[in-house]
Amino acid sequence: MTSAVLAGSTGLVGSHILSHLLSHPSISSVHAYTRRDLPNPPSSTQLHPLQSTDISTWPSLFPSSPTPQLFISALGTTRAAAGGLDNQRKIDLDLNLSLARAAKKAGCTTYVLISSNSASSTSMSPYLRMKGELEDKVKELGFKYTVFLQPGLIMGERSESRPAEAVARGLAGWIRKVAPGFVEGWAQDKDTIARAAVRAGLECLEGKREEGVHVIGQAEIVKLGKEEK
Repeated sequence: MTSAVLAGSTGLVGSHILSHLLSHPSISSVHAYTRRDLPNPPSSTQLHPLQSTDISTWPSLFPSSPTPQLFISALGTTRAAAGGLDNQRKIDLDLNLSLARAAKKAGCTTYVLISSNSASSTSMSPYLRMKGELEDKVKELGFKYTVFLQPGLIMGERSESRPAEAVARGLAGWIRKVAPGFVEGWAQDKDTIARAAVRAGLECLEGKREEGVHVIGQAEIVKLGKEEK
């Protein structure tokens, strides 16, 4: 049985990761970071919230006994919600990295990050450069298994307003009715990504993947997300 920790548990993808972790027969407990109360419809005794409105304390809350084997981060915000790029970096890059360091210090062996397609520390896009910088810094920590999922457009309704994404999702939804295979090449459903993240992490723990860094692109996300447990 596996103990897991999740960051970003209330987000578009993270909320679905939480559901899959709680329902998976191989997961014994789930510690989930949150600033507010977490929904737990099945009243699962597996769920252990790591709740604090002061996110600077989150790294110190990382559980260490027993040592969680799996840490998944779907943590992220938008520039608008954060109040600018610098504030967004404090969450998407700095907090994510601090949590990864805490996981490594606690003895966690498998790290899974929901990153972004085309993430690169040399990108001209501030967002993709930030994601790439995080990937580079996490690699340096030397987890036994490091997994970066790089989805394209994430399909699903967001609570915050993202007009450009809303238009793209609407277009993708229309095309999916006609040619679903075409859409999956550049847009993936939130639940597909969540299922892929959990499966990839467990494959590492089960010895089905080689030790080291694994970058999972859109095609593999779709494949993993569609497979049964």
